[in-house]
Amino acid sequence: MHDVPLSMDYDHPYCRPVLRRIRVQAPFVYGLTNYVAASLSANVLLAVGAAPAIGAAPGWPAGFGGQAAAIWVNAAGLINCTARDMMDAVDAANAGHVPWVLDPVAMGAGVGEYDAIIRTLASRLPAVVRGNASEVVALAGGAATARGVEATASIGQAVPMGQALARSRKVIVAISGPEDHILAPDGRHIIVPGGHPLLTRVTGAGCALGGLVAAALATVPKESDRLVAVAAVHALYARAAEIAARDAGGPASFATGFVDVLSRLQDACAPDIGN
Repeated sequence: MHDVPLSMDYDHPYCRPVLRRIRVQAPFVYGLTNYVAASLSANVLLAVGAAPAIGAAPGWPAGFGGQAAAIWVNAAGLINCTARDMMDAVDAANAGHVPWVLDPVAMGAGVGEYDAIIRTLASRLPAVVRGNASEVVALAGGAATARGVEATASIGQAVPMGQALARSRKVIVAISGPEDHILAPDGRHIIVPGGHPLLTRVTGAGCALGGLVAAALATVPKESDRLVAVAAVHALYARAAEIAARDAGGPASFATGFVDVLSRLQDACAPDIGN
């Protein structure tokens, strides 16, 4: 594996090959997410060339969980599917050696029953946990600090907690914020700068990022490549947001433009990072 960069934006040579592999391989990515975020999540995945399926129709969690190239589970999907659906999906993924992403939405907001389900999911060996600072702090055992689905913890508070979580659970931890921090169990740490505040004004933007992380996991040739792939799609997301914001009149036009930009971002003329 190449040396892992300490900082990665979309101009880094490791980034564009990740997008290129998604477009070439068109991985089947299955997701359990909430009805608020499902449309944007599907459109983001389609824009980069992945093939998404979302929802808990009868038989889908156990069936698609094991058949997909990767899956993601957004905990807020509990508003429209059951905890059993989520457990069936991740158990099938693990049985089929399918990598999966856990997005612990609203973890630490003070709802004990909900948090307990997320902790159970986190014990079922996700490849990546992706959340905001408050969610990561709470999942790592820190004080509950979220206000609903909004973060109140700082990145400075979340990074050491995320590092401890990565080590103890043997999982990549991705923390979203003004800059994103991607943390590996072995101590590697990639910072992804950029993005735009309008991402925080669009419902489901973070949820959709979880799906994109799953798409990246689906296409990496080796587990050792996962850290760079996760960082690369965060960099892709940040660059698309910056470009879309230039012509946006507000959150609604930004959301539409963001999907358009994702579909047009360059993925060629860059060296590959794997076979």
